[in-house]
Amino acid sequence: MSRVMIHPASYENCREAVDRTFQLFPLEIAGKKVLVKPNVLRSSEPQEGITTHPAVLRAVVEKVEALKPASLIVGDNPGMFSYGQNELCFQKSGLMEAAKGYYRNIGNDSLPKDFNPDFMAKVSLSRAVVEADIVISLPKFKTHGLTVITGAIKNSYGFLPGAQKAKLHKAAGGPERFHEMLVEVFRLRVPDLVLVDAVIGMEGNGPASPDLRNIGLILASDNAVALDAVIAAMMGCDPGRLRFLQKAKEMGLGDYELKSIEISGKLIPIPGFKIPPLGGQANVSNPAVQAFIDSRTKLKPQVDPELCTACGTCIDQCAVSALFMDDGRIPVVDADTCITCFCCQEMCPEKAISLR
Repeated sequence: MSRVMIHPASYENCREAVDRTFQLFPLEIAGKKVLVKPNVLRSSEPQEGITTHPAVLRAVVEKVEALKPASLIVGDNPGMFSYGQNELCFQKSGLMEAAKGYYRNIGNDSLPKDFNPDFMAKVSLSRAVVEADIVISLPKFKTHGLTVITGAIKNSYGFLPGAQKAKLHKAAGGPERFHEMLVEVFRLRVPDLVLVDAVIGMEGNGPASPDLRNIGLILASDNAVALDAVIAAMMGCDPGRLRFLQKAKEMGLGDYELKSIEISGKLIPIPGFKIPPLGGQANVSNPAVQAFIDSRTKLKPQVDPELCTACGTCIDQCAVSALFMDDGRIPVVDADTCITCFCCQEMCPEKAISLR
């Protein structure tokens, strides 16, 4: 039986909830490589409720720091709006300061991983994710136009740098397959602990809705499926109607049935909580949404010859060897090989690579 913690919290006293989380779900952190991954959808202010709040991140970082890890990295790959703006997103959201010097741009180094060929044969996963002994995920309590809720499982989508997210959106083609694809990404590296910022939550047309709710809770579990089931129930949604939870259960990743979940705290549905249409059909069928996704999948890295010094860093670090030097000593991308992780753009020391 999985356990989910529901603990009262504010941004002023959230360390108490973090301490309780580590009591209920102890991790052997001493001497280990730890990655803490907040939800950094795009560049936004903390009060907008779009990203994990810096107070929650700081409390987790300080807790992990005290447990003497061998290394600690705080990082995420922002969503489709913010390719190449990793540091800016962290700075504007207040998460850079909250990371206490442990921030790393995890989008500038990645490793290829075999994937479900029904979507893409390979994806590129941030090296920090692959090499971490312990991954701690810090999602927000939010709605999502395509998945209804965005919580523990959806937060792992940020393990993928660059436009792979857009390509997978497009490859999925519809709500049900998108739900299933999310689970495929999630299982590439299942987090060891998930702690949800539900102090201020988001309802309505998330994941960037102006409709915020004062919930006053921190949720946590070492099983993302059970945790998302609790989030759905709190939002007034039957977890069994969410395809990504059905898929996760089919894969043996956990159970969404509330009777199989031990609740530490009180599970109380939030009155009048506004959720998107189940399945997200309204979002998917929106021509503007489809046009935006299409535009992101067409982006390719291009080199500015005026800025490039031909240092070869982009070529050395490309996870799929999609870059080579042409006769003019300028890197060129093989569009057929490129998996649009855009690590080359993130890590170019001269900022000579742009997305066009």
